[in-house]
Amino acid sequence: MTRLRDQLRRQPAAAWILYGGTFVNRFGSFVMPMLAIFLTRRGYSAPQAGFAIGCYGFGLLIASAVGGHLADRIGRRNTIVLSMFTSAAAMLALSQARSYSSIVILAVFAGATTELYRPASHALLGDIVPFEDRAIGFALYRFAINLGFAFGPATAGFLANRSFFLIFAADAATSVAYGIIAIFALPQGLRTYSKEERAGEAVRTAFADSRVVAFLAAAMLAATVDYQMGSTVALHVTRAGFSAATYGALISLNGVLIILFELIIIARVQRMDPRPVIAIGYLLNGIGFGLTGLAHTVPALAATVVVWTTAEMLYSPMAATHMMQLAPERYRGRYMGLLVTAWSLGMVIGPTTGMMLFERHEAILWSACAVLGVVSATLVMSRKDTTPLRG
Repeated sequence: MTRLRDQLRRQPAAAWILYGGTFVNRFGSFVMPMLAIFLTRRGYSAPQAGFAIGCYGFGLLIASAVGGHLADRIGRRNTIVLSMFTSAAAMLALSQARSYSSIVILAVFAGATTELYRPASHALLGDIVPFEDRAIGFALYRFAINLGFAFGPATAGFLANRSFFLIFAADAATSVAYGIIAIFALPQGLRTYSKEERAGEAVRTAFADSRVVAFLAAAMLAATVDYQMGSTVALHVTRAGFSAATYGALISLNGVLIILFELIIIARVQRMDPRPVIAIGYLLNGIGFGLTGLAHTVPALAATVVVWTTAEMLYSPMAATHMMQLAPERYRGRYMGLLVTAWSLGMVIGPTTGMMLFERHEAILWSACAVLGVVSATLVMSRKDTTPLRG
């Protein structure tokens, strides 16, 4: 605990501003948890609402690629500011959309703008936090996200009971607030793009490195498993005879565990080679979700949540740290964009294929989760590092 306190004290002031701004922004992410309810109350069907939400996910894929490019080209702070103000505009426009086609288009735009800041935030952390404290830095960043998510949806429900416009307005207001904080308090970070650089050079460099390719593939598979949390796990819980409130409590357990224990865990493992830590996390992730098929009581379901939440606390901060080590400094933003893209692909693949397998043969789904855990762990460890990692 003494070492953890020392590392918290060593975090630069700019990093604390980044964590605080991230909390404000994530706390105010009111629209997405309520979008399905908003659309169905407007008279749209559940499949139509689902497609619109999927379009937001497509926007996230755009943000992952574009955000990393902008982070290197125009700077980290400028990308964060651009994301916050365009996100606010997107949310206000979405609140006024009437036709289904305009809702779908604006959902893509909202996803692309709202998540544009993420690669830039990761790259900025790599710029300002010393190498030896980066794992704790990424854990603190996740702490801010989870703390905001723990309180945000409840506040969104409170606002929605009064007026759905309030959730769009409040979402936009918190984005603007973080944008203003970024303008006046965040450093610019590195701006590494050069005019001499050929188009696509960063991506070609990344995919020429077998370590990066294997790591991105492992991250995508792990995300495919992880995103069962918001889709098939919910169906499994309700089909087992439990209420939506029970499912909500299980998901809340995930957030509570992260808030209470992630910093402590990362303080213990941060000095280790990140690859075995990530591999163990990916393996536990597959095992945890695989065990869901055998869990038919609340204590058993809670036990599976503990397993895959422990996995998440191991692999998530360390994965961002390791990607930062693999990235050449001039491509740092785009490499982090590739990692976010891998997770975004998992967000698209996971619920889609998971729901299909769940309906056809549930046991195959949970077995596949366990297998993907083994495969993703193997991929992380498959390539022996023969070149020094970067600080």
